[in-house]
Amino acid sequence: MKQTVFTVRAMQLSDIESAMKLSTAEGWNQTEKDWKLLVDHPGNICILAEFGSKIIGTTTAIIYSNHLAWIGMVLVDKQFRGQGASKLLLTSIFEKLELFSIKLDATPAGQQVYKSFDFEDEYHILRMVNTSARTVPLPNDNDVSEPMMLEVSQEIIALDEISFGVNRTQLIQFLLTEYPGKTELLKRNERITGFALGRNGNRYHHIGPVVALSSTDAKILISIAINKLTNQPVVIDVLEDKEDLIAWLSSIGFVQQRYFIRMYKNENTFPGTTAKQFCIAGPEYG
Repeated sequence: MKQTVFTVRAMQLSDIESAMKLSTAEGWNQTEKDWKLLVDHPGNICILAEFGSKIIGTTTAIIYSNHLAWIGMVLVDKQFRGQGASKLLLTSIFEKLELFSIKLDATPAGQQVYKSFDFEDEYHILRMVNTSARTVPLPNDNDVSEPMMLEVSQEIIALDEISFGVNRTQLIQFLLTEYPGKTELLKRNERITGFALGRNGNRYHHIGPVVALSSTDAKILISIAINKLTNQPVVIDVLEDKEDLIAWLSSIGFVQQRYFIRMYKNENTFPGTTAKQFCIAGPEYG
């Protein structure tokens, strides 16, 4: 049987239209802005596979602080699956990341594939969706404040670094700049103690990351975000150990769609502080 021959090369901005077709065909939530963030930053590594002149697969690595490589957008056209394209893409990108700690959020189907590349499990994340969010009663909390972008961005970046484990200035500034109306802050004693960021998606509005001192504070932040999205589809990716938050989301109409397994390769040098991390930015960002 003749083996299908694929070629691998670096992604360019001109490839985004084709990449969007792949992610949209899978029902994924990414937009052209998401792809542009991944492809356009010189520190990131984004590759694609071609069959002839047809783009049939992608894999991306967003590099955080020159320390942690986050793998995402592992896509292969259904017509070309089972022919080695995924393995070729992953092998190619891992060869470029030998000096990095590497992490990703895998689907159950992908978990065994990544284990074959020596990834280990860390924890689970639940994807909760609501196709038509309804208004949520807000607690009477005088410490909820409106965002002041230029003054608070460094505080948000610092809090995110504590919870996630490594500085993600590139991502946080993207979310603050592109989606300022989706930034919610919680201030106590004139200091930011929690935040919820968000972005538009191809199918859902995405709420996350969410960092807070407690489940109650996380609910406050998410409630404010949801109330700006009444009757619209919303997705939230919640750490599985946040049982109280998951139960509350279920009570206001969210259902579990699927789950991801956070995995790491090489040393887990940047575990973060998961006690303060309630919702992630999405599997393509961590």
